[in-house]
Amino acid sequence: MSSGVVRRDRTRRVPDHCHALLRSARQDGRVSASAKLAPVLFLSHGTAALLQEDSRVRDYWKKLGQDALDHGVKGVIIMGAHWNTAGDDHRKIQVAMNPNPDFMPLIASDPKLSEGFKPNTDLKTGQRVIDMLCNAGVHAEADTNFSWMIDTQIALVGMFGVKTPPTTIISQNSYRDPFFHSQLGQILRPLRNERYLIIGSGGGTHNLYRTEWKYSLGWKDVFAMESPPDDKTLEFRQSIEDVFCKNGAGPKLRRGLARLMKHPYFRDAHGTDEHYVSACFAAGAVGEREDEGTKTVLGAEVWELRSQCEQQYVIGKWPASWRIAAADR
Repeated sequence: MSSGVVRRDRTRRVPDHCHALLRSARQDGRVSASAKLAPVLFLSHGTAALLQEDSRVRDYWKKLGQDALDHGVKGVIIMGAHWNTAGDDHRKIQVAMNPNPDFMPLIASDPKLSEGFKPNTDLKTGQRVIDMLCNAGVHAEADTNFSWMIDTQIALVGMFGVKTPPTTIISQNSYRDPFFHSQLGQILRPLRNERYLIIGSGGGTHNLYRTEWKYSLGWKDVFAMESPPDDKTLEFRQSIEDVFCKNGAGPKLRRGLARLMKHPYFRDAHGTDEHYVSACFAAGAVGEREDEGTKTVLGAEVWELRSQCEQQYVIGKWPASWRIAAADR
């Protein structure tokens, strides 16, 4: 786990290579201010128990999925939290390009909920994503052996059931630089104009060093708690809501989420960074000046295992003109 000093030094300024990526993304991938754009989601995927336990999150996921289908979603581009590209290259990421991947069983949920599930890898869009990233200076490459994991499966099954739209999964970089991951979203932002739904899947607060498993293991109840979450965790939960909902979309959202990694309670809320930087990825996809004025909604949340706040953010909304008549679906 990184020390606080290292984190502050790393996020003091935007690295030079990220300035170059940002310029390239703006020049090559800008869409007009009047363009119609799909919304962007930051979802806390939580545990698979969210798929079956009665909660607002479960109901909201179904609503988000139906809303996407009603507006002709072309595909999903998602960054999870459990897949990190390791090594010394801080600009390297991978894209899932396995045509027939295996997938993790969704333990802690009724097997019937995911019965018949089969990953729907979008190879064509995956290659396009690789090309867009490489053209912007990212060291992106295909991973033809990747197997789907619960960090993306849970949210996708929650939204779409066992038949998901064509999906492109992008890894994180193990350095977890918030600026770099934000710019990945910026590079892919133009795909929103083509009805692609961009999702960051992580957690509002996610510190496994502080989760309490007693009720989950003993009674299969992930919501039970004998005492409320710690004050520092609650404070950070409020801070991330403020950054999302008071800033809305645009550069302020990108900068605000990066700045939160220096929040005095960040490490209390996030023992490690991987469930947070996917939020930076999502923010990048709505991080241009043209996105300013786009509202963010905290649509649902629930606390799991006492310390995990499973927040669900939607930035923007589907254009009304994209709605498909019921007879044509």
